[in-house]
Order: sequence, then C-alpha cells, then structure tokens
Amino acid sequence: MSEEALLALLSEADGGVLATLRSDGRPQLSNVNHAYYPEERLLRISVTDDRAKTRNLRRDPRASYHVTSADRWAYTVADGTAELTPVARDPRDETVEELIRLYRDVNGEHPDWDDYRAAMVRDRRLVLRLRVERVYGVPQGARG
Repeated sequence: MSEEALLALLSEADGGVLATLRSDGRPQLSNVNHAYYPEERLLRISVTDDRAKTRNLRRDPRASYHVTSADRWAYTVADGTAELTPVARDPRDETVEELIRLYRDVNGEHPDWDDYRAAMVRDRRLVLRLRVERVYGVPQGARG
C-alpha cells in the first residue's frame, strides 16, 4: 500500500471527520472541512474557540482525521499532533490571514472579504494545523 496514494485522498476530498480525545479518553468526532498542503504534510481546519474539539485539543493535541472517497470504498486516516493558532482578535491579524488562505483553498473567493474578516473575529475562529505523522487506510483501486 502506497503512502502517497493514501495522502492523495486528503487532496481529493475537502471534508472529513476529525477525532479528538475527551477527558475520559473516548473519541469526540466532528464533521469539518479541510485543506491539505502536501508539501508540508499539513491539514488546515477552521474551528471556533468554544467548541469541544478545540477544548479537547488544548488539553491533548493528539488527533486523527478520516476522509473517504465518494464511493466510500477508499479511505485515509491521518494521525497527527494539532497546533492551534491564536484566536482571531483583529480583522487584519495573522490568524485571519491564515483563515482567508484556508477559505480560498477550500471554497475560492468570498463575495465580501471585509464581512468575512469581521465574522472570523466575531466567531472567535482559529486555525487547527494537523501535521500528518502517520497514515493508514485503503487507497483508491485497492478494493477487493
């Protein structure tokens, strides 16, 4: 099984399931959108400061991210250690700039970037960076 084939699925999909760890050790799962940057082996995900996944990652930065192919036969799980940016506090701060890059990479251009910038501060958004340390799964075409 080729690691490159598994990593390719991270680029083909823009949504998946983020698994973080609750304080009792059980997984907490969230459907999220992502952008994958193969040159850095890095997933970026927009999150809000007040959500369980963010609190979980501050306590324990270990996370896994699961994506599937459209037909659900191929899948990749990426394990990594999360890094969280500071919460967006100003429409022109570094976190908002990174959120704009992420938005563009997932959705293209926004119709009103000033409104988007203000919303990122109002929503207390930040970027979760998950550097891929290990992958496993079933690559495209490996169906038996």
